[in-house]
Amino acid sequence: MTRAVAVLGAGSWGTSLAVHLGRLGHDVRLWARDRSLVDQMRERRVNPTYLPDVALPELVSVAATIEDAVRDTDLIVSAIPSHGCRAMMRAASPHIAAYATVVSTTKGLETDTLLRMSEVIAQELGPGRPVVVLSGPSFALEVARQLPTAVLAASANEQATERVQAEFRGPYFRLYGSTDVVGVEIGAALKNVIAIAAGVVEGLGLGHNALAALITRGLAEVTRLACAAGGRRETLSGLSGLGDLVLTCTGSISRNRYVGIELARGRSLAEILAGMKMIAEGVRTTGAALALGAKHGVELPIATQMAEVLAGRSDARSAVGALMLRPQRAEAEAG
Repeated sequence: MTRAVAVLGAGSWGTSLAVHLGRLGHDVRLWARDRSLVDQMRERRVNPTYLPDVALPELVSVAATIEDAVRDTDLIVSAIPSHGCRAMMRAASPHIAAYATVVSTTKGLETDTLLRMSEVIAQELGPGRPVVVLSGPSFALEVARQLPTAVLAASANEQATERVQAEFRGPYFRLYGSTDVVGVEIGAALKNVIAIAAGVVEGLGLGHNALAALITRGLAEVTRLACAAGGRRETLSGLSGLGDLVLTCTGSISRNRYVGIELARGRSLAEILAGMKMIAEGVRTTGAALALGAKHGVELPIATQMAEVLAGRSDARSAVGALMLRPQRAEAEAG
């Protein structure tokens, strides 16, 4: 059945999902905040900035306004960076149909409130609106190229989860369901912080042993915070936890890993970010993760060291040394 779908955000992930949904036969309206990008996509039928080698299917139109995008749509996909999610949802809210399901694909935390993206969306759209979180190991470019991908759809509303599973499923795109929204969103947000650390390990040439240890201890760190916030431990060993963590820490096109590599090479954070078209969510998430950890009484040693490096208070090699020299303990202990 054809659905009217709005995709808000025309970065690489939003564009890739719009392309995917258009291929499945849905009537997709892709909205970009940048009017010049809207004009270019309409003219060239590609996203020249974020996904230049992938043509937009005929069923994907490019909307100039949020109102045009969301009017009378069954599904609304939010692919806006975390710092812009609230303002975008506030602008869209008056125009969203009562029957629409919102799908959040943003992996981050709101830095001033420490809220997860589904919580931000719920605040802006009001209670009772079905919100489904889409997360998992999924580079946008590979989805756009129709390479096999498996992700998680998570919501307290199981009917909404099943709806998203049905409407997003394709020959190369498989969705599993979950009710653990907290675990999924915390895992998605914090894996970006660990990926910066993985980039540091890579950039310093510290080897595969160090990278494997970093990923494993990173998973333990993320799991502690997710469970303290109300998530389930088993969620973090699944696609939205371990799966996404491994991809982001090892994939050559990972933006957060790239930031870590460049920090290890001695470049300043400002210089690195100035040369990037896309958002590295881990940069913003690091401070929010530490604040959330403090709120729940959870120690986050890797995030702590990455915060020092990102702020310029420590260099990459010193941060790794600080982690290695921490007091030794049983693996199952916290910390």
